[in-house]
Amino acid sequence: MPPGEKLPEKHQLLVAFENESCLMGSVRMYAAIMCFPAGSFHCDYTPYREGAIRKPQVLSDAFDKTYFMSLINNEEKQKKTAKAFLATEQTIPGLGNGVLQDILFKARIHPKTRISTLSEKQKETLFHCVKDVLQEIYQAGGHNSETDLFGNKGRYIPFLSKDTAGKPCPVCGEDIRKESYLGSSIYYCVECQRLVKP
Repeated sequence: MPPGEKLPEKHQLLVAFENESCLMGSVRMYAAIMCFPAGSFHCDYTPYREGAIRKPQVLSDAFDKTYFMSLINNEEKQKKTAKAFLATEQTIPGLGNGVLQDILFKARIHPKTRISTLSEKQKETLFHCVKDVLQEIYQAGGHNSETDLFGNKGRYIPFLSKDTAGKPCPVCGEDIRKESYLGSSIYYCVECQRLVKP
């Protein structure tokens, strides 16, 4: 923040500089703010950190169709639903509930659909939707519910969220449904994302 600007009441980190500018931060969910002297990093949040370091990031070339298919065709993942596959156990680091709603909407897959019921074509479509939605969010400077380090709000407006629940689907006009599932809310269009039961 530039010198002289009023500080927000809530923050989790405030670093003030001699010129009276400052750096502020706050985190949600699984994030953390940590500072260490150079070369002395130690973190107990290893499952998330290691996953983020070891696994390819969605927007990298290493996150290709072959890699994605190795994830989704894993025997253990076949038992999961689409939501569980995308957002649990850091299968895809950084991909959470707020992002998966639009990915599944664009792929026309219901969040409760079992991975084992998806065709190869649906899996390929899901791969492209993961890449495309993350690219759109990146190009828009982030999700509209988040701010960057400088307090700038993201410009990506989701198709499915708490703000669109009960409103018409942008594709078919059916009402967007909301329900609790796996510890958080899911949003879907009952017409565009038909639930396929095994």
